[in-house]
Amino acid sequence: MEFSLEHLQPKERASFALRSLYETAGCRKYHMGRFEEYGLYQENRSFLSSEQVITFTDLDGRLLALKPDVTLSIAKTAQPAPGETLRYYYHENVYRPSAESHTFKEISQMGLEVIGKVGEAEVQQAVCLAAQSLDALGAEWVLEVSHMGYLFGLFDALGVPDAARAKLLEKLREKNAHELRAAALAAGLDDTAADTLCSVLNLSGSYAETLEKAAALSQNAAMGAAVAELTALAAPLAKAGGSIRLDMTLAGEMEYYNGLVFQGYLKALPRPLLKGGRYDLLLQKFTPGAGAIGFAVYLDELDRLSAPLPPVQKHSTDKVMLNVALPKGRLGDKVYNLLAGIGYGCPEDYNATRKLVVENPEAGIRYFLVKPSDVAIYVEHGAADVGIVGKDILTEAEADVYELLDTGLGKCRMCVAAPADYQDDPSRPVRVATKFVNIAKAYYASQGRDIDIIKLNGSIELAPILGLSDVIVDIVETGTTLRENGLKVVTEFMPISARFIANKASYQFKHAEMDTMLEKLRAELQNKEEAK
Repeated sequence: MEFSLEHLQPKERASFALRSLYETAGCRKYHMGRFEEYGLYQENRSFLSSEQVITFTDLDGRLLALKPDVTLSIAKTAQPAPGETLRYYYHENVYRPSAESHTFKEISQMGLEVIGKVGEAEVQQAVCLAAQSLDALGAEWVLEVSHMGYLFGLFDALGVPDAARAKLLEKLREKNAHELRAAALAAGLDDTAADTLCSVLNLSGSYAETLEKAAALSQNAAMGAAVAELTALAAPLAKAGGSIRLDMTLAGEMEYYNGLVFQGYLKALPRPLLKGGRYDLLLQKFTPGAGAIGFAVYLDELDRLSAPLPPVQKHSTDKVMLNVALPKGRLGDKVYNLLAGIGYGCPEDYNATRKLVVENPEAGIRYFLVKPSDVAIYVEHGAADVGIVGKDILTEAEADVYELLDTGLGKCRMCVAAPADYQDDPSRPVRVATKFVNIAKAYYASQGRDIDIIKLNGSIELAPILGLSDVIVDIVETGTTLRENGLKVVTEFMPISARFIANKASYQFKHAEMDTMLEKLRAELQNKEEAK
C-alpha cells in the first residue's frame, strides 16, 4: 500500500510540513529532556503563562518539573557566543493548566527560536517564517503584527505611571474603549492624554494603511524606531501570500516581550494557532547582550479541522454570516429589537418560534438563543462570532474575548451587602456568600482581606439572614430586595451593563461585518439616548 500524507491527521501533516520549512531555512532541531529543575521556573515566574507547574521529587532528591515552557529551557542552555546567531526549531510537549477542563493538559508545540546576534535580517526571517508556517497549513490565514516598543514609547510620552501600565495593556488587548479611558484617567492622565491613548484602538487594519496612521501618532524616538522596524518588515511580509494585519492593540506580557509581537489565525479555529515575538529581556537573564525572537505553533488546535461541519454552517449563503449569541430574556429581546431596527432582523417571529437558531441569509445574520451565563462561553470558543453579555458574567467567566462596546443597557452594580447592623471583625476571615466566586475573590484580594467563600446559585440574600454568611456579593439594581430583607449595601465596587463582545479569531476574518454592525449599533444607541 502506497503511503500518502493525506492519510494523516491535520497536526501530523503539519509537523512534516513545518519541519521541512524550518530545516530548509537553516534551523537545527533542538532536543531537550521532558523534565527541568523546578528552580528555573520559580526564578522566572513572570515569564510563564501560569505559575502552576507539575512538580515531583527525583530519586536523588531534586525537585523537578514537567516543562510548562520550551523557550525558557532553550534560553537557559543555548547561550550563543558574542556575535553568533543560533537558529533552532523544536517539536515538544508542554504541560499547562487548562481553564476549560480545570486540569493540566499536555500541549503539542512546534516552534522556532533565533537567538544571539539578532538584527533586522534575522527578525525579518523569523516573522516571515511565521507567515510561511501558517501558509503551509493549507487553510485561509491571518497574521496579526504589533510592536511593544511603540506602546512603551507612547506610555513614556504620555507619562503613564509604571504601576498602571499592565492594566492599560490589558484594556488595549480587549479593545475595551470604555474601560481603557477610565483606567487612563484613574492613572492620572488628563483628557487629552487619555484620548491619545484611546486612539491606539483605531490602529488596526491593513498593514500599509495602519502603519501610516501609526507613524502619524508617533511622539518620540522609541515610537519612531518601532515604526521604522514595522516599515522595513512590510515588503518581506507582502510576499508571504496571506492576510497580514497590523493591530497595535496586540500587546504581549510586559515582562516577556520588548519588540515585535505577532499572532497567527487559521479560519475555523477559535483562537490563535501561532504566537510569538521579540524576547530579549528573557534571554539576557542567561546571556547578557544577546537578542532573541521566536514563535510557537499550537498543533493540538488543528484537531478541530477534522471535526464535522456544524449543521448550521452546512447551508451555503452568498453573504458572510455573523453568528450572534443572544441571552434569553428581557436583555436579549431588547438587543434583538435594536439590531432588527438597523437591518439585522429575521423573517421568523423572534418570540413566537421555539427554535434556538433563527437567521436571515439576506442580511448575513444568524442568532443563537442561549442562557445568559453561557453567552461568553459560546463566543470565546468560536461557536458564535459576537454576543451580548452582562459585565458581571463576562468578568466571572474570565473569557478571552474582545469587549468592543458598552451598550449601556441593563445597568446595575456589583455590591457587598450585609445586615443593617453588620460590623466587620478583622480578627477572622469574612464569610462571603455569592454566585460570583471569581469576582468576590478578586475584590477581597484587592482589599487584602481573608475570606471564606460560600457558593450559592440563588436567593443569595437569604445567607446572612440565616447566619450562613456575614456578607453577600451580588448584583444590585434598585436595592429594594435588600431593604425589604433588612440588608444594606456596604460597598459598590463594579458597574455593570451589557457588553458587545467578539471572538478574537472571528474578528480577524469578519472584522468588516463586525465593524459595520458596531457602527450602526452605536448610532442607534446614541439616537435613543438623545431622544430621552
